[in-house]
Amino acid sequence: MALSRTTFMAAAALLAAHAPLHAQTRPRATPAAAPADDRFAALDDRFRALVDEGKLAGIVTLVAQHGRVRHTQAYGVQDVGTRTPVRADTIWRIASMTKPVTGVAMMILYEQGKWKLDDPVARFVPEFRGLQVKMPDGTLVPQVHPMTMRELMSHTAGFAAAGGAELRESDLQGMIEKLARMPLATQPGSDWVYGPSVDIQGYIVEKLSGQRLDRFMQDRIFAPLGMVDTQFWVDPAKLARLSSLHTYNEAGKLVVADAAPRPSTAPPRFLAGGGGLYSTAPDYLRFARMLLGRGTLDGKRILKPETVALMQRNVLRPGIKVDLYGPSMDGIGFGLDLAVILDPAAAKTPQSRGSYYWGGAFGTWFWIDPSRDLIMIGMIQNVNGSIPGRGTPSLRPIAYPLVYQAIAQ
Repeated sequence: MALSRTTFMAAAALLAAHAPLHAQTRPRATPAAAPADDRFAALDDRFRALVDEGKLAGIVTLVAQHGRVRHTQAYGVQDVGTRTPVRADTIWRIASMTKPVTGVAMMILYEQGKWKLDDPVARFVPEFRGLQVKMPDGTLVPQVHPMTMRELMSHTAGFAAAGGAELRESDLQGMIEKLARMPLATQPGSDWVYGPSVDIQGYIVEKLSGQRLDRFMQDRIFAPLGMVDTQFWVDPAKLARLSSLHTYNEAGKLVVADAAPRPSTAPPRFLAGGGGLYSTAPDYLRFARMLLGRGTLDGKRILKPETVALMQRNVLRPGIKVDLYGPSMDGIGFGLDLAVILDPAAAKTPQSRGSYYWGGAFGTWFWIDPSRDLIMIGMIQNVNGSIPGRGTPSLRPIAYPLVYQAIAQ
């Protein structure tokens, strides 16, 4: 007799709770196949053309609405050398799409009363007590107020943007010790700077929970949600499903990136809460469905509805703008590890007010539109895949109108 979805997920969660982290060999949670829907033909055609033109190796796109997958596409190859086809369950380096997951881990501890938004970060990271701020003329001054957890979770704590690779050379404690020797780049709360804030949150999760970050996420997020292919490393048995990282040569041709680091096949020393996860589109859909479901998926509650709402609420001071890869972004606010659409007209997007999103450095992206009960996920794998002007087509502005045109039909 076939198991019901609820029974299957309960069994999977039970197995995950007792299995070692590296032994994830149980069945994969993939979305039900979406029936062919001509309304998404324009979306398919546009992205397939980019693959056929040699601008992308492969792509997976997934659109879900009203609790079901309305569209999914897997097109192209995982590696332009081996020509291994992309699959719906291809594994991707999701980079900064790790950040909302770390944010959820933090909010689980928030609900337990472990921390408050206005707590000073130094309460949990004593090494940061007394950090000074470097002024434009090089002089050092005290913080106007101690950086708060609210600021840490909204990229306004004052840390500089530079130093990511250097900070990740040892382990989380080593990162903290290095940061404690550096001055802040801005006064806490005064500017939005994309730096190491979420890696620091991963360190705080470990301190407050008494668990390694990977174990905490496995026990409290991945296992309950049935995210069977998401971790800080790839099980060797799954390497055939991992997409290679691509770049462009001097002639503009897409090639496998020679300098790309080898994928982790065992728990890494540095658990990067800001960008270390591998995942699949079906797995990340389950995470997004939990957020859209106000903290619940398939009867498994991860967060309370009011906690999810708090994550989606803009916490930036008036006048502070999100600034990522270029000019300040109008109409965009920032909640707790999530960007939020405050004014669609100013943001020049068809996304609804209150939509929230993020993406990864290798070109992965997602957004959730609560007012339309909509989730969109896109996966590619290019060096600098999200940075304008580095060769990779800007996929998100392409996707926005095509998705909304499709669901409006």
